[in-house]
Amino acid sequence: MKKYNVAILGIRGAVGQCMYRIVKERKFPVNKLVLISPSGADGGQDGIKYVPLTKEVFNGIDIVLSSPGAEISKQWAPVAAKAGAVVIDNTSQFRMDPDVPLVVPEVNPEDVKKHKGIIANPNCSTIQMLVALKPLHDYGTIKRIVVSTYQAVSGAGAEAVDELRAQLAGKNEVKKFQHRIGNNLIPQIDVFAGNYYTKEEMKMVNETRKIFHDSSIAVSATCVRVPVFNSHSESVNIETEKKITRAKAFQLLSRAPGVKVVDDIKTSTYPLPIHADGKDETFVGRIREDISIANGLNLWVVADNLRKGAALNAVQIAEILIK
Repeated sequence: MKKYNVAILGIRGAVGQCMYRIVKERKFPVNKLVLISPSGADGGQDGIKYVPLTKEVFNGIDIVLSSPGAEISKQWAPVAAKAGAVVIDNTSQFRMDPDVPLVVPEVNPEDVKKHKGIIANPNCSTIQMLVALKPLHDYGTIKRIVVSTYQAVSGAGAEAVDELRAQLAGKNEVKKFQHRIGNNLIPQIDVFAGNYYTKEEMKMVNETRKIFHDSSIAVSATCVRVPVFNSHSESVNIETEKKITRAKAFQLLSRAPGVKVVDDIKTSTYPLPIHADGKDETFVGRIREDISIANGLNLWVVADNLRKGAALNAVQIAEILIK
């Protein structure tokens, strides 16, 4: 088996650390692994020292798994690509670039072939939603999506996790979010755009259309931060051209790659963020036909936002790339 020289750019972050674990867990065929820290080289992991971010560090690298923040990616991803690496970037920097494929392996793996040195990882909330919607879209053609997200604090970084933990312990200092998150909900993720939606909400709109290659899909999102440490949840309502019954949806989702159906109302069994934490699957439950419209369907979708919503998706793209 051919082996590859792999770099992880942004190793100190939560996603970078998760990328490192998943590369090892999935036995990705690594010849040499380089752990790049933009903030400096002090530190290391499992005998591998962190190296500073320089132009020379990309020499001989085949694949870069990148999650260092959008500004660093903007500057350094093209440098890595010019050096001959393929960069799989988890930041928002390249997602809507028409020359950069935006890929969810269970949804549009064929787009990997279109890369020109950079492949973009979608937003975490978009990834899990589209993993669940892909089999339904293939069968019934989705016309409209209305989604409300319930997003864990880990999506905002380690400082956000620490802030929630401190607030639940009785401290009231607010640094990371607009308001206290402990025992609270905040219906704002990222800044507001000119249309009164937030940037996070518009990411879900625009990324969905790009990944599905369908600019006609109507999407409306409301993104909410909740006092959960890890794993995002979503209430998704779709309207399709062709009727999809609950039974048909159950059948389609049960055999869809990356999906696990958890749906038994008799035992109050449905996806929960505490059960998705640390798992690779996208969990779907509360499947029911929308009683307000003819061709509507409701779903409850939960996934680990650090794994499937970021690190795992990037490694899966790399696996497709080497095939």
